[in-house]
Amino acid sequence: MTQTPALPLRAADPAPDPVPRRRRPHRAWSVAAVTFLTIIGAAGFASLPGLLIDPLHAEFHWSRGTIGFAVSVNLALYGLTAPFAAALMDRFGIRRVVAVALMVIATGAWLTVFMTAGWQLVLLWGVLVGLGSGSMALAFAATVTGRWFVGRRGLVTGILTAAGASGQLVFLPLLSWIVDRHDWRPAAVTVALAALAVVPLVWLLLRDHPADVGLAPYGATEFVPKPPPQRGAARRAVRALVSAALPHSRLRSSGGTPMGPFWLLAGTFAICGATTNGLVKTHFVPAAHDHGMPMTAAASLLAVIGIFDIAGTIASGWFTDRFNIRRLLAVYYGLRGLSLMFLPLLLSDTVHPPMVFFIVFYGLDWVATVPPTIALCREHYGEDSAIVFGWVLAAHQVGAALIAFLGGLARDVFGTYNPVWYASGALCAVAALMALVIRQGREGAADGRPATA
Repeated sequence: MTQTPALPLRAADPAPDPVPRRRRPHRAWSVAAVTFLTIIGAAGFASLPGLLIDPLHAEFHWSRGTIGFAVSVNLALYGLTAPFAAALMDRFGIRRVVAVALMVIATGAWLTVFMTAGWQLVLLWGVLVGLGSGSMALAFAATVTGRWFVGRRGLVTGILTAAGASGQLVFLPLLSWIVDRHDWRPAAVTVALAALAVVPLVWLLLRDHPADVGLAPYGATEFVPKPPPQRGAARRAVRALVSAALPHSRLRSSGGTPMGPFWLLAGTFAICGATTNGLVKTHFVPAAHDHGMPMTAAASLLAVIGIFDIAGTIASGWFTDRFNIRRLLAVYYGLRGLSLMFLPLLLSDTVHPPMVFFIVFYGLDWVATVPPTIALCREHYGEDSAIVFGWVLAAHQVGAALIAFLGGLARDVFGTYNPVWYASGALCAVAALMALVIRQGREGAADGRPATA
């Protein structure tokens, strides 16, 4: 029987190349984008107080100290509300807390157009807008980055912090033009409408946790389940404060500094607030106006600070992921103090090159302190870091409130802002020294960088 010769084996046809799939960006980036736009939309409230001092003084004959007191109440509540807002976000979710806060800001800003007495300014702009803006504070950014990001936390924190400066850049020239050409009331209404405009954006696009959409945080190697709602928001906020502020037993066992990291962080950040929101944002425009500079020109200079603040803060976030955090803070505060010492020599009736150099230099350092401060809170306080940072932010705003009031009072008493500029420069030197003695956290790397870098 003859056998059929075997056919030669053919190499298997090569499998077709798989169709390349476009990798979609992680959902965390869209959440960060919504957060960025939300902070911009709510930034009008921070841009307006410095523009209101002279118009309110002229119309109602209120002293600058009275107006400064209303601003100081706003700044203090902005900070004191933040830790409770962070705890409320853990209880009710980010979307609900932020949406309600935006509506409170809009209500307070809109009702100011009807005020006729100084106490109404304190109640509406100080209390209502202060409470609403406190829930939109940097604790909001810290909560979003803490939940949605493991990688690139420092960079994202810098970007979200820069959102406030971006809002300042958008609103300051517009609001100053409205105040100069029309009145302060349309400017207040503009702030209210801007806050309301981003409420639908928050409600429709913001999500509370990556687990809500079945994802792990950006940069995480495994899925992180959504924690259950944390009841007792007020108790948790106070408990986090007590634990952070009274770490005596942990200090004795670890050999840390006697003051403890919380008080050093709070002290440095109080000086940060005093020398930015309390001093420059509130009093730079009237101080420049004292030297004959038009209000619109002075407000435009503040807007330029906002431009360079964006670059400086994002760069600071990048540095925070890579360099020693404490040394970064010391450098930031030292340079800020040096620039403030020179400012009284630069103020005049025109915008000249040395003043532009100050604006650029100061803008790069405006809130560059925020990313390393948040990183230090995360390094020391873990899951409670957003709430603890809320308390550190409260110190920031208390410092801002004191200088907002004392700056106006000094102007009434001395007829000039110069003593306040010099005192603030000296405070920055103190903050630089305080930053250098903050001890390393239990989650920190050997060189002082956060463990997540």
